[in-house]
Amino acid sequence: MKTIKKMPGIPSVAMSEDQARAHIEATLWPNGPVCPHCKGQNVYRMAAKEGSKKPGRAGLLRCRDCKKQFTVTVGTIFEGSHIPLNKWLMALHLMTASKKGISAHQLHRMLGVTYKAAWFMCHRLRHTMSHDAVKSKMSGTVEVDETYVGGKHENRHVSIRFRQSPPRKTPVIALVKRNGDVRAFPIKSANAKTLRSAILGNVEKRARIMTDRWHAYTGIGKEFGGGHHTVNHSEFQYVRPGNIHTNTVESYFSLLKRGIMGTFHHISKEHLEKYCHEFSFRWNHRESSDVERANAALLGTIGKRLVYSELQAQGAF
Repeated sequence: MKTIKKMPGIPSVAMSEDQARAHIEATLWPNGPVCPHCKGQNVYRMAAKEGSKKPGRAGLLRCRDCKKQFTVTVGTIFEGSHIPLNKWLMALHLMTASKKGISAHQLHRMLGVTYKAAWFMCHRLRHTMSHDAVKSKMSGTVEVDETYVGGKHENRHVSIRFRQSPPRKTPVIALVKRNGDVRAFPIKSANAKTLRSAILGNVEKRARIMTDRWHAYTGIGKEFGGGHHTVNHSEFQYVRPGNIHTNTVESYFSLLKRGIMGTFHHISKEHLEKYCHEFSFRWNHRESSDVERANAALLGTIGKRLVYSELQAQGAF
């Protein structure tokens, strides 16, 4: 049987639980352990009680200031999980390294966990890739476009195709800074009021806006110092003099659509925003190596615990 050579620095299920915990501690605590309860560093590792036949709990620490016990998983997406940390790191690497995403079914087969567990792992990891609540506005040249996500009515099973009306697709807006990051999220409607609000909430007033000729963008140039520039796709116009185009934001949408159609096949409206965050995260770290991208996602686990009941409330399972 041919052996597969393991690449250096890439997490794998061959990594032990202790090695995985050590990697997480080194990434989240580069300057030494920090108490998640009081943020103090006056901590020590707890060993097994003298004379006890049972080993001490792996990775357990105690804070001398607040007297509370903790591990590196407290306050992260790993808290309370019974899935081994080495499998978590493997799932994290696969999700951040897969350009078009990886399905929960694929993870469930590769990691040896149930589909339900793999599905929850995926959503927890997407939660770490979500946009920061407070983020500076985009500057420079910003491309804006919208698309619609949802299946075709003719692709539905014949048993429901004639009993239900065609499904309403969900509009998604994406804003991309030239040579920079992307922000994408679902919106209620692709009308002028909604699009204007999304652009004003994410772009500086000095910026230069570029869109296609969709009528809902009309007049947005009055709000920005760099003006509003358009291309007319209906006349096969894709680039105008002055480097005016929306090719960058369209390339982001092509990746999102390929992921939905080729990897996930169906995404519910309730969870669409999480998938947008996942694809945005990989786009924003496209110049990083797979290891660097995985470590960036690992840093995002701090303070982002997600429990299953929250996902159930959103329509899961």
